[in-house]
Amino acid sequence: MPPPRESLHRAVSALQRLAELFVERREQLASEAGLGVPQWRLLEEIATEHFMPSMFARRRSVSSAAISKLIRGLLDRGLISVKVSPEDGRQRNYALTARGRRTLDALRSSREHAIAAVWSDLPPRELERFADFGEELADRLESYAADPG
Repeated sequence: MPPPRESLHRAVSALQRLAELFVERREQLASEAGLGVPQWRLLEEIATEHFMPSMFARRRSVSSAAISKLIRGLLDRGLISVKVSPEDGRQRNYALTARGRRTLDALRSSREHAIAAVWSDLPPRELERFADFGEELADRLESYAADPG
């Protein structure tokens, strides 16, 4: 027997509230560092040392022009540097500057502090159940998005 309609709506509402709160908190963290969320994501990607603007744009479904604008902003703020690749003059190598590393470290530290404050005193068994349920729900949402029929 399917769950009551009220339970379904309550569950969807709770998930929506969580999603909105996560977005809001991520925006707060980025703002505390003087960044926007897209700039933060770009810093995280450049920190991997395998950054390619075109691949990043494709994965994020944004234009190369939008990524170029973000890169220019991070360059102007001294958070990243760019050099012409010695192997291929058509390619650029991007790296975090010392200031960029400090900014990213501060963001990561703030995020870890928030995670600890919210999650650390929850019962481990409940966290496991939540993680298992979240993964199952994410799988279901992905499957539905791929074939809503």
